[in-house]
Amino acid sequence: MDEPFNGRVAIIGLGYIGLPTAVALATRGIDVTGVDINQKTVDSISQGHVPFVEPDLAVAVSGAVSMGRLTATTEVPEAEAFIIAVPTPFQDDHTADLSYIESAAASIAPRLKTGDLVVLESTSPPGTTEQVSRWLAERRPDLHFPHDTDGLPDISVAHCPERVLPGRIMIEIVTNDRVIGGVTRQCANLAASLYRVFTQGAILTTDAASAEMAKLVENAYRDVNIAFANELSLIGERLKLDVWEIIRLANRHPRVNILSPGPGVGGHCIAVDPWFIVGAAPDLAKLVRTAREVNDSKPHHVADQVIERASRFRDPTVACLGLTFKANVDDMRESPAVDVVAAIAQRDPGLDIRVVEPFTKELPRRLADAPNIRLQSASDAIDEADIVVLLVDHEQFKTIPKTRLEGRVVFDTRGAWR
Repeated sequence: MDEPFNGRVAIIGLGYIGLPTAVALATRGIDVTGVDINQKTVDSISQGHVPFVEPDLAVAVSGAVSMGRLTATTEVPEAEAFIIAVPTPFQDDHTADLSYIESAAASIAPRLKTGDLVVLESTSPPGTTEQVSRWLAERRPDLHFPHDTDGLPDISVAHCPERVLPGRIMIEIVTNDRVIGGVTRQCANLAASLYRVFTQGAILTTDAASAEMAKLVENAYRDVNIAFANELSLIGERLKLDVWEIIRLANRHPRVNILSPGPGVGGHCIAVDPWFIVGAAPDLAKLVRTAREVNDSKPHHVADQVIERASRFRDPTVACLGLTFKANVDDMRESPAVDVVAAIAQRDPGLDIRVVEPFTKELPRRLADAPNIRLQSASDAIDEADIVVLLVDHEQFKTIPKTRLEGRVVFDTRGAWR
């Protein structure tokens, strides 16, 4: 087994993955510098605070900062390893936007020296890690990079995709197995020595493109399964059947495990990553594309249902419970709940919409400018509502007594009040 990594680490991007990774390394004795373009984020972390909600992260950040193992800055420092953990959103044509990765590579390049390691954690299409090597080579022609050398490169480049669940990141970042793909085998082995510092799960090494594809496949699998559940929910509506009861019964088969339907699919992974597979092989990824289309259409279906029922009232009030993409986190990235509320407001600009989201104090930008949407407490919103729409099954909402909902039209998109 290779010796564990024992150098300085710079992590580019201090979001939901970069910051927990920084903490995981720092609390195990590695000097880590977190780099982010957002000065507010840097200032917050420098004071030992966390700019988003994730269980156990705040205590870990505070401890790592107070020990002097974790610092934050807007400038890339010198280090022996650089981890890129920046967003990879999709563009209007559903292809991956790699501009954040390219910018991160450009910021790292001037600091590189022989023996350094560059790891891409950002989820990306097959071939991106090798492209990072090429981008770095363009900016540092004085160094040898693994994509264009037969011998040992000066710089190692690898891919180690994150595979953690928001709400459990601090547990899973340590306990989950990790897939590490190198542009060369030596690159993978050096990256493995870095992640072995904090990873208790197995470390599986492979080539970079296979590691990239494995991450996409993991999320596409879940997307297809959720699309099946969502399609069943539509069929159940037409046949006047309880889809959650049907799934409960079907899942008693030892080889069946249908996931739960909902108002759509959100988050930075499942709602995005399958499109990267479609982009890589658009003529072949028919099932993956269809699953994405099914899940992307669900928020509009929910909005249409609400609008139809609202049309039966005179000046109705609609209470929408939840905006995050999943329960008990503050993450609204690609959230279908936000899509539902936006679609309802767009279809009927005169409709009085009350939004309840315990994990935020302000509406996201997409909703803040709508004059007919306002943020309210759950108690007040339900009291004044004619229609209640449960979009996120936060624990706070699951404990609402059914008696509080009497006399109101209820759309339970999560099956929490069955």
